[in-house]
Amino acid sequence: MRGCGCDHAAPLPTLRRPRMSDALPLLPLALAALVSALLAALVADALLARLVAAGRIARPEIHLSIVVDAPIVRAWELLSDIDRQPEWMHEMKHVEMLTPPPVGVGSRGRATVRIFGISTTDEVVITRYEPPHTFAIRHEGRFVGEGVINLVALDATHTRVDWMEYLRPPLFATLGGFLQRPILAAIFRSDLRSLRALLAR
Repeated sequence: MRGCGCDHAAPLPTLRRPRMSDALPLLPLALAALVSALLAALVADALLARLVAAGRIARPEIHLSIVVDAPIVRAWELLSDIDRQPEWMHEMKHVEMLTPPPVGVGSRGRATVRIFGISTTDEVVITRYEPPHTFAIRHEGRFVGEGVINLVALDATHTRVDWMEYLRPPLFATLGGFLQRPILAAIFRSDLRSLRALLAR
């Protein structure tokens, strides 16, 4: 008896949807890897903190400079105008003063800052206010630290802006400070370029 001559395709294998139980054997390995990573970060953070405290290595400060086409007094007027700081500090979304004017040493402010895609509140207090040369603050929010901006008159129409920033994240403060430094440096460098552009208008 002859066959029908039809082509019969091989049956496709039945695909079984993965179940939660399939991943259970991997859970202890994942937890062990997570614990190991956390312990390694804790050890690294403690070691770096000791080295910084002993003066063996410098703390992870950010140092930036830029020359702006403006007299020092005009540069100071824009830089120290707290209400206008979000115009050139891209990560600052809102700022308000918590103490009455005039602005000076001891004045307190609060800013909403977005860093690494996360919004946080930055409570600050002004620690130095020396027109038209020095503006310094202490960060007292989730990220603690300090920032200092110094203005140096190069001539009648050019000013150098020197900015030092030191921020400690809430977790793994010293290790995190080193890891975040290149990213924050890029953000603050962009801020200085925006400041220069505003002063050039």
